[in-house]
Amino acid sequence: MLTGKPLYTIEQIRYLERAALDSGVEMLDLMTHAGAGAFHTLKAKWPHAKQILVLVGAGNNGGDGCVVAKLAQHDGLDVRIYTVGDMNNLPETAHWAYETCVHSGVDISPFSPEKSFAADVIVDALLGIGINGEVRPPYRDAIDAINQAGKPVLAIDVPSGLHADSGSKLGSTVIANATQTFIGLKQGFYTGAGRECCGEIFLEELHIDKAFFSTINPVSELLEANDFCPWMPRRAKNAHKGDFGHVLVIGGDSGMAGAVRMAAEAAARVGAGLVSLATRVEHAACITASRPELMTHAVNKPKDLIPLLAKATVVVIGPGLGRQNWGEALWNALFDCELPMVVDADALHWLAASTVKANINAQRNWIITPHPGEAASLLDTTTTAITHNRFYAARELQKRFGGVAVLKGNGTLVADSEHPIAVCGAGNPGMASGGMGDVLSGVLGGLLAQGLSLVDAARLGVLLHAVAADRAAQEGGERGLLALDVIKKLRGVLNDV
Repeated sequence: MLTGKPLYTIEQIRYLERAALDSGVEMLDLMTHAGAGAFHTLKAKWPHAKQILVLVGAGNNGGDGCVVAKLAQHDGLDVRIYTVGDMNNLPETAHWAYETCVHSGVDISPFSPEKSFAADVIVDALLGIGINGEVRPPYRDAIDAINQAGKPVLAIDVPSGLHADSGSKLGSTVIANATQTFIGLKQGFYTGAGRECCGEIFLEELHIDKAFFSTINPVSELLEANDFCPWMPRRAKNAHKGDFGHVLVIGGDSGMAGAVRMAAEAAARVGAGLVSLATRVEHAACITASRPELMTHAVNKPKDLIPLLAKATVVVIGPGLGRQNWGEALWNALFDCELPMVVDADALHWLAASTVKANINAQRNWIITPHPGEAASLLDTTTTAITHNRFYAARELQKRFGGVAVLKGNGTLVADSEHPIAVCGAGNPGMASGGMGDVLSGVLGGLLAQGLSLVDAARLGVLLHAVAADRAAQEGGERGLLALDVIKKLRGVLNDV
């Protein structure tokens, strides 16, 4: 199975820290290593920086920031510290770091919104991973001031105001250019608001014994662009189209031929042996003319699907299916289909509307691919609730509907019943345009047709789709990126050319 870097929860990071401390490691050593790692990143990212402004809070995160400030002063840089909160209540080790700065003559003063933020780099050492509720003044005011300063920002451990488990903003949140994190990578960095807030992520494990990591099982893992390059096997010299499956794509109600056509072409581009379409009669001729490799069939009623299903090995249903009687009838006809399925777009609407959705067999042989709005309908909640905790939502989707759940969005999540949630580390904002989901559903169907399991197809397909979009964006930019641009890149990415 396609696997990636382990990601950790707040609870697991705290466990690893406690394990190190219980083994005899001193908190002072951890803080010293943390500050040194952050200062090394600062120098590497901004080698010409001369003025450093460090905002420190009243916790151990603030202590890490004080270590950075002291190292910067020792390096001859112009350093200022703005404090937020009561420095008299600092934890013991953080208090030591703070007093070291005081005795070294570092310029220290309390934060106020009127303060100057003139600096080459701002270091955010306000709030760590311990925050759960919404950020309040004076921390909220300090975060807003950092974001309004327009200067490069290095966040210490986590951008202040970002929930490290869910990737959601807790009100005001620092938007960093880089984040120096410690011990392990936090899962919230790679989905939701995490990718926007963290910038480039650097890890310092603080010399914690590797044996401690082996005692916990990460609940999620990061898939990155280079993870799948050698993963797909080469084809046999005597291969033929029958070896690579037959995908049937169902959809394309009146006026929506493009969706079903893009899904079908994507299935073909990732290597499906044969691809058929079942769509409205008025679309058949134009799709055949634009992509003759696709076998297009006019379907007026559910019984027209019977001969097509007899030849198919995989079904993709939903792209352009519509929310009228035609789409509902086809969905109802497919609901008990035993073939592997990809359920997307309007098919998810019909799934959410179904009166039997609460009794769905958890062993369903399908991949469902909702975006947050569709996930909210499926789980009878709000889009805000979905975005607030995407990991929980992905798990709930999988538990309730079986098979594999793909929760689309910034840092797409793939959840199955046996493995850690996979987080897609590729993709870009240019993908926020029509047709991207249709392409993904076709990619997933094409991979399933070639014999991949549900979870393998979902993990590989999500990553392949995102990497293809990144290559297309590198070539022409994110703005104006179209779904067809992504299809054009699929073949090259999958063949690593």
